[in-house]
This record gives sequence, structure tokens and C-alpha cells, in this order.
Amino acid sequence: MKNLPLGDLSLETFLKDYWQKKPLLIRQALPGIKPPIAADELAGLACEEEVESRLIIQDLPSDQWELTHGPFTDATFSALPNTHWTLLVQAVDHWVPAAAEFLAQFYFIPSWRVDDLMISYSADKGGVGPHYDNYDVFLVQVSGRRQWEVGGIYDETSPRRSGVPVKILSEWKPEQRWILEPGDLLYVPPRVGHNGIAVCEDCMTCSVGFRAPSHRDILLDYSESAGEELSEEVRYADPDLVPQANPGQITFDAVKKVRKVFSQYVEDDNKLAQWFGCYMTSPKYQHEEATPDEYRLEDVRTHLAEGGKLVRNEGSRFAFHERGKNLWLFVDGRQFTCSALMSDLVKTLCAERQIGSDQYVSSEGHDSLLLDLLSHGSLYLSD
Repeated sequence: MKNLPLGDLSLETFLKDYWQKKPLLIRQALPGIKPPIAADELAGLACEEEVESRLIIQDLPSDQWELTHGPFTDATFSALPNTHWTLLVQAVDHWVPAAAEFLAQFYFIPSWRVDDLMISYSADKGGVGPHYDNYDVFLVQVSGRRQWEVGGIYDETSPRRSGVPVKILSEWKPEQRWILEPGDLLYVPPRVGHNGIAVCEDCMTCSVGFRAPSHRDILLDYSESAGEELSEEVRYADPDLVPQANPGQITFDAVKKVRKVFSQYVEDDNKLAQWFGCYMTSPKYQHEEATPDEYRLEDVRTHLAEGGKLVRNEGSRFAFHERGKNLWLFVDGRQFTCSALMSDLVKTLCAERQIGSDQYVSSEGHDSLLLDLLSHGSLYLSD
């Protein structure tokens, strides 16, 4: 396995003792780190229509908070105060290859669980207030310094400040406090309160977040997916109905029949795996579907022969599931059934950000798959 940003800690120890259990600070987890994007380029991204960004400004005298959503303009940044503001840009890995490379360092957690790389840039004393997330997060300091406080377990019933546009915990009692330098990493499990405050200018923090769909979302999406395949003629039935004393009573037998309706559609592991693969690889941002591009096989072969690479689109998601002799490949919410002969290619596509001629053996199945992924933009040809 590649070097992990866990210091002297083994992956087994991290997963056993810390993952979704308790916070962990690792000094110099990524020594010599450089920001994956310059501050002015990050601000430029925040000016783009398709990029999700936020600007949070705290007015210290009144202790009020202002939240503004992008896209922003140059004038927005020119008018900012000297202190107490933070720019947050979501999914930077979708737009910046260096950010995607940075994110790939955290694929010791299954990549289909990784959500995106958010980057925050703060002026001195900038922050977003004490809060909690419903997912795990790795916070990596990449420039400047930031003080982090952690402590307590919170949920939707926890008191929050009223009259502010951001979700700030009103009863905040930190249990631990550190100042992170470039290269330091702080892991925070779900629902653990944390509060970051820049202690200098040019403070940039990379936040690696994870996909953790709620049970509500899982049930709603799966039931909709399963229901689309069902005929209207498949209905509740009770051929074993017996007389009952009160016509308004819903008996235990009736409830069991309803439970069976639900259970028969989740006991099929094949259908469940197919849905889950498509669900967890669905793109974070649904853009209007473009007309697929056309690629010629000869051009792709020439590109690889000349040392070029096939590169995964920074915003695409890849995962696979083995089922018998076949593999199901899931890419951006689509499913491909691949034979065992395609196993090496499928696993390479899911494990690596790019492949070259040494990892690709031409065959009808391989060629068809790669041309499809290229045409839909899930792969692209390197320069």
C-alpha cells in the first residue's frame, strides 16, 4: 500500500481505535506539503458560476455572522475586511488535477466513501464558528496556522445560536485545543464538535469529507429505484383471509404481509448491489447531460503508444463489485457488466487515476468500455 498520511500509526490501528470513534491529531502527517491551489486561484474558482462557494464574515463588535453564496466578483474580495472572514470552496478536486491528486492520498478509506475536497482560506481570526458534521473529516493544514478546538458529541437537538445564517453551537465547551502547522492533520469523527480559527494571515485548510447518506435518503432512493421496475398489477393479496370480529382491525397477519412486501425487495443481493453501486457513484453535481463525444479507437491506441495516458475525470466516481465470474463496474451512476477477462482493467480503473499502455491490453471488451467512458467524459486523454 502507498504511504499513508497517518504518521507512525498503522491503518489497522487507525481504523480500530479512531475511525468513527474519537478525534486524532497527527503532527507532520504530510511533511513539506504545498497547497494544491494558490489563494488567488481559489478566489478565481469562487467566481465561477458552476463552482459551489461560500463567504463567511464575522462582525466582532456585534458578534454577528454574514453568509454569502458565490459566485463572487473581484469587487467582493476587494471589499473584505482585514480579519475575521473565511472563503469556503467545495469540490476543488473536480476542477483542479492537483487537488484530485491530494484527495487520492485518502483512498485508504474506500474511494466510493470519499465525497470531495473542500478548501477554506481565512484571514487572521477567520472561522465558521463551533459546529459539527454528520460525516468524518480529515482537516489538513496546508499554509499558515489554524487553532482547532474539539469536544463533545452533538446532534440536531443540540442548542444553536439563533439569528445567524450559519449553524453555530451556542453551548460550546472545547475539551482539547491545538494549533496546526502546515503538514499537520486532524481527524474528526461524525457529530464531534469542532471549531477552527485562523491565527495568522494566509491560512489555508484542506477538508476531506466523506459520503454518509442518511437512512432516510437510502430508503427513499432505493424504494424509488425498486418501484420503477414493478408492475401496477403486483398488489397486496390475502387469499388466506379469515373472519374477524371487528372489520376495522388491522391484524398482525396483515402487518406481516406488508413486512414481506418490503423484505422481498431487499433480500435480493444482486439488485441491492446494483442499486448501491449506482447510488454511491452518482456525480456530486448533476449537470445538464451533454452529447457524448466521439472517439476513434485508432486515435486512442496511438495516444497510448506515444506515452499518453487515459485519465479519470476529476469529478467522476468509479467503483466495482465482484459477482460470481463477472464484475459490475459503476461509473458516475452507470453500471457495466464485465467478464473476468476484464478484471485487471476494471480494478486498475477503480484504483488509479490514470492508466498507460502497460496497463491496457486491447480486446473487444476493453476497447468498447474505454471508448464509452471517454465519450461520456468519465475518462479523458492526457495532454
